[in-house]
Amino acid sequence: MSLTIKPELRRLSLTNPLHWIAVGFGSGLSPKAPGTMGTIAAIPFFLLLQPLSIPAYLGVLLVAFVIGVWACQSATDTIGQEDHGGLVWDEFVGLWITCIALPQGFGWILLAFVLFRFFDILKPWPINWVEKRYSGGFGVMMDDVIAGVIALAVVQLIRLFV
Repeated sequence: MSLTIKPELRRLSLTNPLHWIAVGFGSGLSPKAPGTMGTIAAIPFFLLLQPLSIPAYLGVLLVAFVIGVWACQSATDTIGQEDHGGLVWDEFVGLWITCIALPQGFGWILLAFVLFRFFDILKPWPINWVEKRYSGGFGVMMDDVIAGVIALAVVQLIRLFV
């Protein structure tokens, strides 16, 4: 079985660390549902981050966001297409935002995953407003950041009542 990579993604150099990050260490190269595959690929990294204190976790998120803007801008420039579905580092950061202060347990991770994907795919206001207003690496990252914040709010509300 061979992986069919979309032609525009073949312009990326997977030996370039920025491109490798932008495609979520290869998860964004999936021909089917690359955003979902990228979000799934972010889960093991979240499990490594989960034991961190909240300030340390937020620091990692900030660094991941800045690297993501840089990596997604580089990849966008190379493929010549805004917010290509194969660029999934934004899914990594968006899920990690959703998982801030997430309780332990598979059920909570599944809930965070489902809510983040729901808001990322549906793109209600203000996510769609941000997506239309900003471009480049910053735009690629920001709509998923907002989706992550909204999903985080829902997760924490559910946590209050469970």
